[in-house]
Amino acid sequence: MTYKNPLRALLLAGVTTAAPLALAHPGHAESGLLSGFAHPFMGLDHLIVMLAIGLWAARLGNKAVFTVPAAFVGTMILGCVLVVGGLAVPFIEQGIVLSVIFLGALLAASSKFSTPICSALVAAFAFFHGAAHGIEMPMDVHASLYVAGFAAASVTLHFAGISLSKGLNRVIAPVHNQWITRIAGGVIALTGLSMAVA
Repeated sequence: MTYKNPLRALLLAGVTTAAPLALAHPGHAESGLLSGFAHPFMGLDHLIVMLAIGLWAARLGNKAVFTVPAAFVGTMILGCVLVVGGLAVPFIEQGIVLSVIFLGALLAASSKFSTPICSALVAAFAFFHGAAHGIEMPMDVHASLYVAGFAAASVTLHFAGISLSKGLNRVIAPVHNQWITRIAGGVIALTGLSMAVA
C-alpha cells in the first residue's frame, strides 16, 4: 500500500510504533500510584497512626488541624526518599510501634502542646513510617508515583480522623466526643503494646 501524502504515512507509522510504549507506561504508572496508595491501608500500624494523627489534630484545633498532618506527611516523604536513596535507618519497626503507643497515649490523655511541638513530635515518628514505605516499595514502580500514592492515602486517612472528630462534635456534646477520643486513644495505645510484645 502506498500513500500519496508522506506526512500522513509518517504520522501513521509513528502512532503504530509508539502504541506498544504508550500501552506499557501507563501500566507501570498506574501500578506505582495504586501500590503507594494501598500501602498505608495494608498495615494496621500505619492505618491507625494516620487516623490518630487526624483525631489528635482535630482535638488540638486552630492551625494544628493543618500543620500537624502536614508535618507528618512531609517528613514521611523525606524518610522514604532518603531510604530509597540508600540511607540505612535502624529500628524502623520499633519506631513505628512506638508511634502507635505514643500517639494513642496522647489521645487518651487529651494532651495539648504548642503547634510546633506537636508538629515535631509527629514528624519524628513520620520518619520511620516513611522509611518503611521506602523499604517496601516494589522494584518495578515509578518512585515518584509511589510516593504520591502513599502521601495521598495518608492525607485521606488524616482527613477521615479530622472529619470523624468534627462530625461527632455536631451530633453529641463536645465533652462526650472528648471521652470517645480518649477511649479510642487508649485502644490505640493498647494495640501498640500488643504489637510490641507480639
